[in-house]
Amino acid sequence: MGGSCVRRRPAGRRQVLFPFLLPLFYPALCEPIRYSIPEELAKGSVVGNLAKDLGLSVLDVSARKLRVSAEKLLFNVDAESGDLLVKDRIDREQICKERRRCELQLEAVVENPLNIFHIIVVVEDINDHAPQFHKDEINLEISESVSEGARISLDPATDPDINTNSVKDYQINPNPYFSLMVRVNSDGGKYPELSLEKLLDREEQRSHRLILTALDGGNPSKSATTRIEIFVRDANDNFPVFSKNEYTISVSENLPPGSSVLQVTATDKDEGINAEVNYYFRSTAQSTRHMFSLDEKTGMIKNNQPLDFEDTERYTMEVEARDGGGLSTQCKVIIEILDENDNDPEIIITSLSDEILEDSHPGMVVALFKTQDQDSGENGEVTCNLSRDIPFKIHSSSNNYYKLVTDGALDREHTPQYNVTITATDRGKPPLSSSTTITLHIGDVNDNAPVFHQASYVVHVAENNPPGASIAQVSATDPDLGPNGRVSYSIVASDLEPRALASYVSVSAQSGVVFAQRAFDHEQLRAFELTLQARDQGSPALSANVSLRVLVGDRNDNAPRVLYPALGPDGSALFDTVPRAAQPGYLVTKVVAVDADSGHNAWLSYHVLQASEPGLFSLGLRTGEVRTARALGDRDAARQRLLVAVRDGGQPPLSATATLLLVFADSLQEALPDVSERQAPADPQVELQFYLVVALALISVLFLLAVILAVALRLGRSSSSTTWGCLQPGLCVKSGPVVPPNYSEGTLPYSYNLCVAHTGKTEFNFLKCNEQLSSGQDILLCNDSSGALIPLQDGHDLTAHPETLTQQAPPNTDWRFSQAQRPGTSGSQNGDETGTWPNNQFDTEMLQAMILASASEAADGSSTLGGGAGTMGLSARYGPQFTLQHVPDYRQNVYIPGSNATLTNAAGKRDGKAPAGGNGSKKKSGKKEKK
Repeated sequence: MGGSCVRRRPAGRRQVLFPFLLPLFYPALCEPIRYSIPEELAKGSVVGNLAKDLGLSVLDVSARKLRVSAEKLLFNVDAESGDLLVKDRIDREQICKERRRCELQLEAVVENPLNIFHIIVVVEDINDHAPQFHKDEINLEISESVSEGARISLDPATDPDINTNSVKDYQINPNPYFSLMVRVNSDGGKYPELSLEKLLDREEQRSHRLILTALDGGNPSKSATTRIEIFVRDANDNFPVFSKNEYTISVSENLPPGSSVLQVTATDKDEGINAEVNYYFRSTAQSTRHMFSLDEKTGMIKNNQPLDFEDTERYTMEVEARDGGGLSTQCKVIIEILDENDNDPEIIITSLSDEILEDSHPGMVVALFKTQDQDSGENGEVTCNLSRDIPFKIHSSSNNYYKLVTDGALDREHTPQYNVTITATDRGKPPLSSSTTITLHIGDVNDNAPVFHQASYVVHVAENNPPGASIAQVSATDPDLGPNGRVSYSIVASDLEPRALASYVSVSAQSGVVFAQRAFDHEQLRAFELTLQARDQGSPALSANVSLRVLVGDRNDNAPRVLYPALGPDGSALFDTVPRAAQPGYLVTKVVAVDADSGHNAWLSYHVLQASEPGLFSLGLRTGEVRTARALGDRDAARQRLLVAVRDGGQPPLSATATLLLVFADSLQEALPDVSERQAPADPQVELQFYLVVALALISVLFLLAVILAVALRLGRSSSSTTWGCLQPGLCVKSGPVVPPNYSEGTLPYSYNLCVAHTGKTEFNFLKCNEQLSSGQDILLCNDSSGALIPLQDGHDLTAHPETLTQQAPPNTDWRFSQAQRPGTSGSQNGDETGTWPNNQFDTEMLQAMILASASEAADGSSTLGGGAGTMGLSARYGPQFTLQHVPDYRQNVYIPGSNATLTNAAGKRDGKAPAGGNGSKKKSGKKEKK
């Protein structure tokens, strides 16, 4: 195949490094690698082991990415063996044309390090082509007077192969008149020549036919043949003679080009070439020569181009007949053209309206056109028709003119344009027709109002949205064009206040996008409705309205609010008393909380965070009811503290905490020492300020009482002598504070009135004694000075001065709270653990305002003795008249997932397990602990 440079391998350690260094110096050490292959090798044939010739191992072929490149890639490298393979068909004649030496230049490229090697592939010729003559037949004319030995050159055969595979020899079939001579040129080319061996005789043989064969030098040899026709010319001694002096013929104008029209003939008495007549045009117009052709040998006249009666009706020409000796004669030829219906009618638009308004009336002229036909007679008579189902028609006029007028209502929105096809048909046989299509554009008028894509829109927007955010988009379409179909949007009505509308929403006039101008609050505005208008810009303008209802969705942005237990007017926490004999399941109190959110976000759950005695009380997960889990033991402390967390169902959940102070006691006197022991020493500065306020209040009250007493002495003789009974020595003592003994029923009332001489440190409520107390009424203990409420936050134990107690009255049964009157929600019914508390923010604020008002009343001393049944001056919040049954039920419309239950007010229900006097008394026990 081919060889590569011969290299010696040095011995020793250099032999290891040499294969790596050799490619770097390869171009300088040897000539390009040369391979020799025959053409037309099959794809995948091996040219040579390129890797071996480059000194590369098999592993280096892929590692160094051995490849070849060329302008036309005919070879590739086998990545496994490193062989140079034939990739595509190699045709030496196509690649190298007529070059004697065919060499292909390749570059072998390797990497790591990068290097290029030159490769030359020599393509050897094979005998894959046979010789070929340019003509299959060679015509020769030889006069019978030619002498012997004359040579006649013949066209040689060609062979794209080279060297021995090219044309090597010529042969001719044996005959007595001619022999074949082969002439060799200086470039090696061989050319055949005929040599006349015997004189020709026309009378003996008029023509001679020979077979010339060309042979190449391939193995096996290939050949090609051609026929040689040799005509023997005679001596000329006769003129040609036409069969007619004048030829006349009529032909149809539909005669196809190339058809035979007329054949002229002339004869010559001579023989051979002298009797062969050739025909030529003579004294004929150039246009006629282009229209017709004359066969020189046969005298056949043919039309080169289509004939057209409308262009030329007759053609006249002269034809000359000439024999081989140069003698000639002439004749005249007349060709008449017959008319045929070969012209289609023509439609010519003379006037056309650019645009037709869709409100145009029928009969309006929209186009003018005319028809014409170049044929004559009936072939030129034309009628016109229109395509069907279009609101137009044709009115004929004189001189083949027509009008196109409207013939119905037009609607641009239904059909913006009409393609009107006008067909013209002549009366020929067969008839011919032609058609033309004109486009009529319908002009727009504002006859369509905008139409919204939806009959109404409802969008949901979560509260706390960013101002300026897009909350909805309305879209209306108007099939009209231009300003008539350009829609703008606006807000025309709303259920919001007109002044506040602009601060809530706005709409883009161009896009219909509705933007929120402010952050919505679900608790303040849950839904509102807008009326949007889409208005086009036509004249007059048309419009349409659509309603857009915006529903503000709730987010968990409000933490639960604890309504009970609440702080006192002075910030102190409440405490609840629990009978020592309370059985398991006894309803101690209830944590009441509300959440301004709705749905899951207002679904409240109650959890115990801290407990003095974890197993002593249980807390309802959904109701917030605190019940005793077991009976009070001897080792259990009398004072218990519960820290309750109220969580909502939002994500993430929000929570609030409430502190419950529980005292196990059978009476108020028993509970007060336990509570007083828990009081922390007050701040001296705060106490000093408090003393100043109390002193000022005392002076004001004394002055007020003095004024009232003076007025009463003058004007009120009719007053009962018992009005000032509370100041009599029999009912009041000066020894100290007095605490009533335990009630026999073990029920501590929610409110009581005590007049004592001992002053408190933190809270006073000056009372006015009304009437002499009787059995069943509130007990009032008074001394010479004004009566004061027993300070519950004082550090002194009231039971340490029993001598101050002078009398005791049994408790009024009206003071007691039933289970339905306990502080909390409306009644203390045993709600479902899965229930939820309401989220009506308005009702929540009402309840809270009532509670705070009651606390304020207790703080500023507005509650007086005898102010109402069951009220003893502490606060209206502690009176039996104030229960949550008097405020709206927050549980209405409460969402309870997975349940159809509805929470109702069942104030009359009691806990069957609770003993008489179900709830302990609620009293102040100190400052409320921080949540």
